[in-house]
Amino acid sequence: MRPWVKAAGVTGGVVGAAATGLVLGAAAQNARIARQRRDADDPHEDEPLGQLRPSRECTVAADDGVPIACEEVDPEDGGAPELTVVLVHGFVLDRRCWHFQRRDLAKMVDPRVRLVLYDQRSHGRSGRATAESSTIEQLGRDLAAVLRALVPDGPLVLVGHSMGGMTIMALAEQEPELFVERVRGVALIGTSAGDVGASGLPRPLLSRHNPATRGLGLLANWQPGLVEWARKAGGQLTWSAIRGLAFGDRAVSPKLVDLMDTMIDGTSLAAITDFVRTLGSHNRYAALAGLRHCKVLVLSGDADRLTPFRHAEAIAAELPDAELVRAEGAGHMVMLEQADLVTGHLVELVRSCADGETSGRRWWKRA
Repeated sequence: MRPWVKAAGVTGGVVGAAATGLVLGAAAQNARIARQRRDADDPHEDEPLGQLRPSRECTVAADDGVPIACEEVDPEDGGAPELTVVLVHGFVLDRRCWHFQRRDLAKMVDPRVRLVLYDQRSHGRSGRATAESSTIEQLGRDLAAVLRALVPDGPLVLVGHSMGGMTIMALAEQEPELFVERVRGVALIGTSAGDVGASGLPRPLLSRHNPATRGLGLLANWQPGLVEWARKAGGQLTWSAIRGLAFGDRAVSPKLVDLMDTMIDGTSLAAITDFVRTLGSHNRYAALAGLRHCKVLVLSGDADRLTPFRHAEAIAAELPDAELVRAEGAGHMVMLEQADLVTGHLVELVRSCADGETSGRRWWKRA
């Protein structure tokens, strides 16, 4: 998305024609939407997107010392929580992407929940990691560190979007006993258990074998200031590309695209290229077996161009008791784009977990 577009103007042949063509095509397709930004009525005009105040903020040290920025949100009515919901964001995002779920889950009273959110390493306010430690395996260990520090006991529901879902899978692979003893529910949103490079994203954006990806990584290490300058020069073209790649076919509030634009802007190009290898090699179908003791929700948009709906179907096929939800017309950022739908299913999941349910008959829903 954004980093490749903005670097393309400076690096010339470094960025492959396939990646550039995809982004330019998405920009052209959405030029009309971009031109209407100033005039459109925005349903979220007065919504303080990404500005909600937490009950507490803290920093947790990962096992390799990288500081992980975290926040906690207590039940809005001041009552005692019955379980903790942990929200794990995806690639090039940060914890602000959960704005609507964070806002509404805190209002629950049946049951009351405590929320824990954090920024993945090299994202948001968390510390910059090395290229060697920018792996999904390490993200799983980071999640374990957050749980040890902030939720050392009590029942859990883990919610992951995109790379955040992969993080939860890595934790299930590393600590399967946690999912037997404490994790009552898991929600996997817009994510994949493997073969990401064969999904909606072309291999030029994810494959470690692609010279464009390698070239951008080398350039980012050699002249990071130049790449960052080019990255910030794309403006409207980039906004249109984000709208086209990350959201679905229905009308979308420009403020939601603005929020994603801001989150991407806060992630350095070097950090982005560091994660390319681990995303392209991610394969955790075997780890899904660790979720069989939990109530599992698998939700994805059928207009997701980054992790198409077939990835959700593949995960659900490995988990016959999972609830599979298809969000019609929604793209990759389904929790922003169709916030009420996503939050509603999370509320159902949390309530079933609070009732002591861990698994049940399989569901398939078209939203």
